[in-house]
Amino acid sequence: MNFSKKNHEFKNKKSNIMSKTVKTILGVLVLGLMFTVVSCKDAKKDEVTTKTEQVENKEHDSAYVCPMHCEGSGSDAEGECPKCGMAYVENEDHNANGHEH
Repeated sequence: MNFSKKNHEFKNKKSNIMSKTVKTILGVLVLGLMFTVVSCKDAKKDEVTTKTEQVENKEHDSAYVCPMHCEGSGSDAEGECPKCGMAYVENEDHNANGHEH
């Protein structure tokens, strides 16, 4: 009976150690997954910001712009705004080479 009791205690200790190990591994995996999700989310946010800035700049930096300043409008050639259909007007602030003399 004494051997059976010691064997049962050994199994309980072994089970507790394995349980702690499994919990530790799962905790590390969850933390790693959370870190990955957060870092990927930030990367997408930066990409969206860059695209938005490019669209906003097109509206103001193009040779021809929409008089209503519609989002994403603007062109280096005469034409119509794809959003409102108004004819583009020449952008007086536009510099073809990107800087003033």
